[in-house]
Amino acid sequence: MSTGSGSESKSSEPDFNPNSSSNGWGKARGVVLKSLVLIGGALLLKRLTKSTTRWDHARIVAQSLAGEKFSREQASRDPDNYFNLRWLSCPAAEIVDGSKVLYFEQAFWRTPHKPYRQRFYMVKPCPKEMKCDVEVSTHAIRDAEEYKNFCDRPKDQRPEPEEVIGDIAEHLTTIHLKRCDRGKRCLYEGSTQPDGFPNTWQNGAAYCTSELSVLKNNEVHIWDRGYDEEGNQVWGAKGGPYEFKPAPASSFDDMFSPLNFPPQPLEKRIQGSFVLQE
Repeated sequence: MSTGSGSESKSSEPDFNPNSSSNGWGKARGVVLKSLVLIGGALLLKRLTKSTTRWDHARIVAQSLAGEKFSREQASRDPDNYFNLRWLSCPAAEIVDGSKVLYFEQAFWRTPHKPYRQRFYMVKPCPKEMKCDVEVSTHAIRDAEEYKNFCDRPKDQRPEPEEVIGDIAEHLTTIHLKRCDRGKRCLYEGSTQPDGFPNTWQNGAAYCTSELSVLKNNEVHIWDRGYDEEGNQVWGAKGGPYEFKPAPASSFDDMFSPLNFPPQPLEKRIQGSFVLQE
């Protein structure tokens, strides 16, 4: 009886196996860790693949257009066809719909305080129905003289944003930019409509076109050209766009570089190169 009772007692005890318990916990922990990895990976992928919004594109382009840039390197490579010009642009206002307004001026490098071209750039997303990302419009300035060297002044000496908005005058051109394909140097590129915009400023021009590329490191390439009614180019660079690169720290040390003094009379080179602002 005692043997039978002992056997029954033994068989009724739970089968406790330390190895079996360890294996079970290990499997459960593996499942938990795997789940955490999958969830974390999904969140990371979602973050990395989050689409850039229309306003993000406009902000990137506006930031790239802003700043002080020069065509010095290009003028060094081809001094007969390109000047060393100074590009200067900075934020001036923001429209109610979110559009960024930048003041822009262009001058010869050696006379930055005497810009020959002044504009407002208005940067905003392209309309949803259009196959582009960013719309960049140029506008004349109602009182351009008041805005000379706008970006070089302390902010408390500039026209207020409300005044800037009131001084946005005639619409001149609109460029529609698209993101560049992978492998290209540019970030965004685009142009005006094929038939351009009316322009009768100089040399018998009837219309003008513009091409704009925004590259990495805030480099900007722009190609403005004017044409007569027969389609002949009458002003603007002929060999390609002007290439503006951000100002090097030592730019003012080279103020009297030979590159900044044209080898032939200035008036002769200006004619047919770009339009002077009256």
